[in-house]
Amino acid sequence: MSSILTNSSAMVALQTLQSINKNLASNQSQISTGKKVDNARDNASIWAISQTMQSDVDGYKGISDALATGSASVAVARTASESITGLLGQIKSKIIAAQDPAADQAKLQTDIAELRGQVGSVVDAAQFNGLNLVDGSNASVNVLASLNRDSSGNVSASSITVAGQNLSTAAGAVIAGLTGSTGVSGDAATASTFIDGGASANIKIDAAGLAAGDTYNVTIGSQSVSYVVTANDMASSSTKNSVAAGIRTAINNLGVTGITADVTAAAADTIAVSNIAGAASTSMTTTVVDAGSGGLSGLAGINVNDAAGGNSTQALADIEGLIQTSIDAAASFGSSQARIDTQSDFLGKLSDSLKTGIGALVDANMEEASARMQALQVQQQLATQSLSIANQAPQNILSLFR
Repeated sequence: MSSILTNSSAMVALQTLQSINKNLASNQSQISTGKKVDNARDNASIWAISQTMQSDVDGYKGISDALATGSASVAVARTASESITGLLGQIKSKIIAAQDPAADQAKLQTDIAELRGQVGSVVDAAQFNGLNLVDGSNASVNVLASLNRDSSGNVSASSITVAGQNLSTAAGAVIAGLTGSTGVSGDAATASTFIDGGASANIKIDAAGLAAGDTYNVTIGSQSVSYVVTANDMASSSTKNSVAAGIRTAINNLGVTGITADVTAAAADTIAVSNIAGAASTSMTTTVVDAGSGGLSGLAGINVNDAAGGNSTQALADIEGLIQTSIDAAASFGSSQARIDTQSDFLGKLSDSLKTGIGALVDANMEEASARMQALQVQQQLATQSLSIANQAPQNILSLFR
């Protein structure tokens, strides 16, 4: 039955053309964007998953930057530790040379002092963007290493902890209660007195709070001398007597005119510093400085000039421990840097894997899209022609009335 009011063929043809045009528009969008899922309307579930994965990829970019910064910081510390090890090796060679009876120990000690100063300069300069891992100011630092997402979608950050090392060469603080001189309080942190002509002043040794590496500093007039408490002193049957003998020798080796020092017979832990009769009064100051907490603070006490209160034999034993300290620090930094670099490489590969996964979810198959485009264009032309034919059907009814 033909009707001029209802053209079923035209309606079917129109619906077909609209469907084809919709598919054609979707296919054209895939070709222009390169994605089969470009927004939540295309596929809400896939789009949500891809966006979560993309946010992780973006986060890993920031973590990669943090790892690069961390690696650079640790590299500076490792390089400094290796340089310090080399400098300590040079100091060791000077100490070995000082064992020769014909060596000029005074000049060797001058060289050691310069090398010690260079070690301190390296420690102070070993910083990256203000972060110094070798001067003891940072016990440890955390380098952001990863973002971890559990099955519930909760995200937490993880870090690589890099242990700081203390290669400081600074001597410690003055120890109160270990110095005493005639005329001043025996437990003062710094004891000072004047020695009149023909008189003497005493330095009393208190071994109760001493430790190997602690340093007695004695200044008489304008000249100063130091004595570093050794492990042998601490192991002696009478530490205070051993230390007193060492300080006495150091003072006498100063060669201050008219000044002599001797350990009193009545008290073996007391040094009597005497001034010749008729001489002008001379000031004397005594302090005790602890070994300090720095791993290389013992450098301050290394003295190979036996004639000036040094101990070249003890210095050789001391430098070995300091070299091992710097080697351990360099090894620790090397291990940390290797771990950071490994994590950085892993994150790069992980990011690439996530990008591949995102692409598998949302990227369009361009070969398929191209083939579909050709087919849809043909379908569109046929549907247009079919609609045109269907629209001409009512015209044929007019022939019935001629």
